[in-house]
Amino acid sequence: MSGFFKSSIGRKYAMALSAFFLMIFLLQHFAINFLSVFSPEAFNETSHFMGTFWAVQYLLQPVLIFGVIYHFVMGFILEARNRGARVSKYAKNNGGANSSWMSRNMIYSGLAILAFLVLHFIDFWIPEINTKYIQGDMTGLLADGEGYRYYEELTHKFVSPLRVGAYVVAFIFLSLHLMHGFSSAFQSVGATSMRKKKLQTFGKAYAIIIPLGFIIIALYHHFNH
Repeated sequence: MSGFFKSSIGRKYAMALSAFFLMIFLLQHFAINFLSVFSPEAFNETSHFMGTFWAVQYLLQPVLIFGVIYHFVMGFILEARNRGARVSKYAKNNGGANSSWMSRNMIYSGLAILAFLVLHFIDFWIPEINTKYIQGDMTGLLADGEGYRYYEELTHKFVSPLRVGAYVVAFIFLSLHLMHGFSSAFQSVGATSMRKKKLQTFGKAYAIIIPLGFIIIALYHHFNH
């Protein structure tokens, strides 16, 4: 089994599994954040649970961080190898003849998403980790005497039009990345041709709806702060 994951096919398979894991997390993350548009109280309560429940903090969170790092590192490695393998083909053929623009430029959308993740971690994850585990105050970002402050922290970050603009651009790149990545992941794990059309339809819907939903959240809080 270890030999399989060291092979080219094995790496693509592992890359696909990490992609599925991150897409499931993205859906869950979107569902929680979308609550902030309809019910600040429900958003606060759910965020409080996710921010204090031991299984999420000490089991799922490390797995998620590992999954993000693995996906990006392996993506860059596979892209570098694919580019090297395509050099001779591109010298003879049109590189775009049999592939989409997005499939040939996943590295760039990936870099844009990585830059966004750095901003997102600076905005939300690092301050909360600092408050809870470095300062040792488990109430700091969680409560202010009147109720949980997760909603306050979220809306505060979307006051700046520059930050909102950065989020919107990042989610457009995420949509483009998912457009190709979703179908590529299913292809890597051996999806049958009979299911290809349905998977492509579902993948396009996911790639549009989820990033668009995040954009709506950012714009909603920007114009309603």
